[in-house]
Amino acid sequence: MDVDRETLETARRSLHGVAELVLAGPQYRQSGTIRLRIVRGGFGTVQDPDLRVNGTELVVGGREIPMNGTTCRELAAAARVDAGGAGDVYKDGSGVGLDETLGVEAKAVEYIEECLVRGHEALAGFAPNTMPVLWPEHFDVGISLDEVNYGVSLGDAHLDEPYAYAGPWEPRQGSFWNASFGAVRPLRLFPGADALRDFFVEARDRAAHDPHCP
Repeated sequence: MDVDRETLETARRSLHGVAELVLAGPQYRQSGTIRLRIVRGGFGTVQDPDLRVNGTELVVGGREIPMNGTTCRELAAAARVDAGGAGDVYKDGSGVGLDETLGVEAKAVEYIEECLVRGHEALAGFAPNTMPVLWPEHFDVGISLDEVNYGVSLGDAHLDEPYAYAGPWEPRQGSFWNASFGAVRPLRLFPGADALRDFFVEARDRAAHDPHCP
């Protein structure tokens, strides 16, 4: 990864803000869902309004609006949507303000979107009948299957780098489960989608057989 940590963190925070305040919030007010999806080059809404992020640009119809150096309020105005989050649907979020200047350096964005695509591909291979969702709350791509959450996070207070996770709704005992909410592994440890899928497979098997925490 040929990008420094500060630039990467700025891009991650900025994209999270756009996902939450420009895509998910307006979509929730218009169509009643906060779910987003991974698309070629980035991510987008699943229902109206039809918006997507492609690299460092917000795409609205045939228009491409550069995001770097602008704000979520300005982007929403250019896209003709009502900027803002989804109210009290969830408590956490990006922490990005509507007038915060966004920093989306191209190489950092490329790396972030590569992580999202890897997560989407691994989840689709692991559970082909379940559509992965990009959630705006924590900006992670994931699924729920048999009362276990699986996914890829771009990093947060728990682990400040992209990581894969598996979180049983009821905690399990055993060395595999190395986090309070389940199991996490840095994404850099997985050489490709197959290895990442294998982690989800192992997590599913262990969740089915490991004892529940008392």
